[in-house]
Amino acid sequence: MVLLAQIVGALYGLLAVIFGAFGAHALKKLLSEEQLKSFETGVKYQMYHAIILLLIGFNFNMDVAFQQYMVYCFAIGTFLFSFSIYALVISSAKGKKLRFLGPITPLGGLLLVCGWGLLLYSFVRNLV
Repeated sequence: MVLLAQIVGALYGLLAVIFGAFGAHALKKLLSEEQLKSFETGVKYQMYHAIILLLIGFNFNMDVAFQQYMVYCFAIGTFLFSFSIYALVISSAKGKKLRFLGPITPLGGLLLVCGWGLLLYSFVRNLV
């Protein structure tokens, strides 16, 4: 599980840099300002959560279930949140908006919130 957090974190970081450059250069002419802003939100959240996955991977042993759930929440939540934004923005720019992806973004966001809640729990659990 430690290795999973590290690999997914590194992969998400790599892809965030690539997608950020792609958005700033290739998509700048294709997307409206609002669409570009949404795309950038996906990239930012992807990078934030790439970093947290790496930090978790290097600082937790994953010897308790909630730490493993935290990795799953961040990894799956990031995928659902950021990649649904990318697909929505690009499909909208091409005139074929994939509306079925609309509910996926908040579901990804909810998993991210759960991941942060589990991280908070990991810090305060010994205080109670």
